[in-house]
Amino acid sequence: MPDPSSLRDSTQIVLPCHALDGLRDRIHERFTVTVVESNGCSRIIGSPVEIKAASDYLARNGVAVT
Repeated sequence: MPDPSSLRDSTQIVLPCHALDGLRDRIHERFTVTVVESNGCSRIIGSPVEIKAASDYLARNGVAVT
């Protein structure tokens, strides 16, 4: 059975809210994801395929995704 934390890592990106400044609308337009903001953090949630593509997109736009 897969480890729940590995599944969570493949279906979400967690960043400080300010990291998405200027990119939030483009993320919604390009990818089928949900962005949830709370406690100063943004969680981008989606399928593993969408999260991988969004992660690559963010990296190309200078956002460090770990």
